[in-house]
Amino acid sequence: MRRREFIVQLGSVAASWPLVARAQQRDGVRRIGVLMSAPDDPEGQARFAAFRQGLQKLGWSEGINLQLDIRWTAGNADLERRYAAELVALTPDVILATASPTVAALQAATRTVPVVFANAVDPVGAGFVDSLPRPGGNATGFVLFEYGISAKWLELLKEIAPHVRRVAVLRDPAIAAGTGQFGAIQSVAPSFGVELTPVNVRDPGEIERVVSAFARSLNGGLIVTASPLATLHRNLIVTLAARHKLCAVYNLRQFVTAGGLISYGPDIVDLYPRAAGYVDRILRGEKPADLPVQAPTKYELIINRKAARELGLTIPAALLSRADEVIE
Repeated sequence: MRRREFIVQLGSVAASWPLVARAQQRDGVRRIGVLMSAPDDPEGQARFAAFRQGLQKLGWSEGINLQLDIRWTAGNADLERRYAAELVALTPDVILATASPTVAALQAATRTVPVVFANAVDPVGAGFVDSLPRPGGNATGFVLFEYGISAKWLELLKEIAPHVRRVAVLRDPAIAAGTGQFGAIQSVAPSFGVELTPVNVRDPGEIERVVSAFARSLNGGLIVTASPLATLHRNLIVTLAARHKLCAVYNLRQFVTAGGLISYGPDIVDLYPRAAGYVDRILRGEKPADLPVQAPTKYELIINRKAARELGLTIPAALLSRADEVIE
C-alpha cells in the first residue's frame, strides 16, 4: 500500500514537471513594448532593427528571454493614444518610445511603467522629465538635439546659398520644439542679414499654400525644423522646394535621400542601440529616474549634388570636404 502511494505520488510530481518548467520559462521572459511611427518607412525600419540588434548584443533574444510587443502609429495622434493605452495594458517591463508625441501619449497612459525615449526634443520643456541629469519619473532616454543646432541650419543655408535674404522656417507650432527651434534661428537671423517667415506644418494644404506664396518673391530659402509632421510630409516639402527653386536645409538625411538639398543633424539610427542599453539596464533593475538623459554623439552632414545642380548652385569645396555623405 505504501509502495503504491509512493508510485502515485511520484507520478504526480513527474506530471507537474513540464508545468513547472513552462512556468519558469514564462517567468524568465521579459516583455518590452515598442511604440514607433511609420512601418513603411525604411528609416523607421532601420531604427527598429538597430534597437533589436542592440538588445541581442546585450543577451536578449526574442522567443527565449524576450517578447516584443510593437505598435506602429504612422504619425497619427489618435493611434498614438490608442496604442499607448494598449501597450500599457499589456503590463510590459519597459516601453521604447520614439519621438516626443509617442512619449506624451505613453505618459498620459502611465506614470509607473518605465519608458525609454530614443529621440525626443526638449524632454524637460515637454514635462517628460524633471531634469536631464535626474529625470525623476518613469521616463528617460536620448534627446534628438539641443535647440542651438537650429542656428547651424541657417549658417549652412547662407554658406551654400549666399544670395538668400528671406527664409521660410517650417515648424510645428503645436509642440514646444517648434517654438524653441524657431526662436534659436530668430536669435541669429540679424547677424546673417535674413528675414524670417514662420510656416506651420499642420496639414499639406497649408504647407503648399504658404510656401507657394513665399516663393513668389526673390532670394528665398527654406529651413525645415524637426517635427513628426515635417517628416510625415517630407515628400511634399521636398517637391515644393524643387518646384519653386528654393534652397533648403533639412534636419534629417531622409529629406536629402528623398531629393532635398542638404541636411545636418544627429545620426538617429545610432541612438537606438544606445536606447537598447538603457532598456537593458532597466530590465536588470535600474530605475529610469536615476538614468540621465543623454545627447547624440554622432552628427551627419548630407549633401545632394544633383539637387544643387538643378538649383544652379555650386557647392563650396570646404562644405563638400566636411560632408559625411554626398549623393550624386
